[in-house]
Amino acid sequence: MLNKLLVATGNQGKLKEIREILSDIEVLGLSDAGIECDVEETGTTFAENAYIKAFEISKRTGLPVLADDSGLEVEALGGRPGVYSARFAGEHATDDENVKKLLAELKDVPKDKRGARFACAMCLIFPGGRKIETFGTSCPGIIVDRKRGENGFGYDPVFFAPEYGKTFSEMTMEEKNKVSHRKAALTALSEKLKGERL
Repeated sequence: MLNKLLVATGNQGKLKEIREILSDIEVLGLSDAGIECDVEETGTTFAENAYIKAFEISKRTGLPVLADDSGLEVEALGGRPGVYSARFAGEHATDDENVKKLLAELKDVPKDKRGARFACAMCLIFPGGRKIETFGTSCPGIIVDRKRGENGFGYDPVFFAPEYGKTFSEMTMEEKNKVSHRKAALTALSEKLKGERL
């Protein structure tokens, strides 16, 4: 079993989720490992961007690197923001700015047309270039018209999961991790990792 992993992110919310799900592996973020590098995400799909990040950082560090690319796909917006979720409101947009833009674009869209889902592609690159790729989606949701809840990050405050009667931000970490897109992708990854050693 792999026992140490570098995750190609500085996003503390994402790291917290990954650590919670992969609790039997030591998970390091870029800042934990003293690594500063900004990889340009030039892919047109989540899978392409995950691979680009994992490959570049593994090449620079010589370590096994896990990268994910994830985002929100909204039916009424034709699947947008998609791969542009983190920069929906601009290149260095904050979570709040992205949510405000999303709500503005959905302002006149009725509730029954506000369906959405989170999607996540993951790529683990080992030194030498071998890769493991997985993909996961969350439970279907609805974009509500205002932020609700204090937990989570990104679009969590406006992503309502009807099955649970809450937004992702109103859920505990444990509740969200049972249904999240990242959990689905990491579970698939864990299965593929059985028997690996570092």
